[in-house]
Order: sequence, then structure tokens, then C-alpha cells
Amino acid sequence: MSGCPKLRISGLALKASPALADPLCMKATVKKILVASMVTMNLAALGLGTYWVFISTVGYEYPNKITEKKLREPASLNEKFAQAPLVYTMDNLVVNLAGVPKRMIMVQVNLDMISPIAFQEIMDFDNRAKARDRIVRILNDKTFDDLETIQGKLFLKDKIVSEVNQVLSKGLVKDVYFSAFVMNSEL
Repeated sequence: MSGCPKLRISGLALKASPALADPLCMKATVKKILVASMVTMNLAALGLGTYWVFISTVGYEYPNKITEKKLREPASLNEKFAQAPLVYTMDNLVVNLAGVPKRMIMVQVNLDMISPIAFQEIMDFDNRAKARDRIVRILNDKTFDDLETIQGKLFLKDKIVSEVNQVLSKGLVKDVYFSAFVMNSEL
């Protein structure tokens, strides 16, 4: 193979001597050209693959790592208010009902507040006392027959909402729930 002339590359054209007409020299030359082109194509494919991987990862953000320090940080009240319903639960009220025979009612009232501002307002001691007093007065005016039916309980809820909303200046009560509602039948 040492007898084959070398190819000279000038510009884009290959120049070879007439001795390349020899089949053995031709095979060796073609083999060199094929190897050089395969190496070039492999390098181009490797570069293109690297480019695609790089482009596909541009803008990728790694997820936040949860660490023990982050788990120990207290959640803010605003986040808790945004996720949870704002329900203020009053203590049990035991009240005498109007009418004869004398009867009693034990009720636990839960006020569903419309906003965090309303919740903070009902948590104020003066407003809590005023709201509790209004509810006691409403219950004192009711008879056993008024509260015995479902419709009577719904009217009671509406009355409590309107009376407590009069106590509050900034917030509103959205709804009232009874978590305990017990009336004795006769003393």
C-alpha cells in the first residue's frame, strides 16, 4: 500500500495522480474516505444529540427540596385562613324557654364567618359577649313549640345571623350551625 500516491486536498476538490486507477489503491482510498466520513457523521450526530439535550433542559427548574428546617417553620395565619373555613364555636348555652310549662334548651352555636376580618372581630371580647347576649335573648323569647320543628330551627338560624351581624361592624356571619341542640320535654 505504500506504493499508492497520497491524495492532496485543495479547496473542495480532490486531486489525485493517474496512479489511482490501480484497484488496490482505489480500495484503500475509498476506505479512508469512508472512515473519515463516518467519523465526521458520528461527531455531527453526537453534537446534535448534545444540542437537543441541552435545549430540552433549558428552563427546567428543580423541585424545591423539603428539609427538616422547612418542615419546622410555622405556617402563617394567612395560609391557614385561606384554606380553612372560618367557624367560631361558642360555648354551650343553657337557657330557659318562654311559655308554660317551663322548659330549657342547651345549644352550642357555631358562627361561619365570611372573612378573616370578621373572624378577628368576633374574637374580640366585647363582640363575643354582645353576640352571646343577643343569642340568649332570642332563645328566651322562643317557646318549645317554636323550636320543635325543622322550620323553627331554620327561622332561629336566620334570626341569630341577623342579630349577630348587627353586633359586628366590619365582618358578617355567613351561616349558623348547631353542633348541640337539646330541649327537655317537661320539667
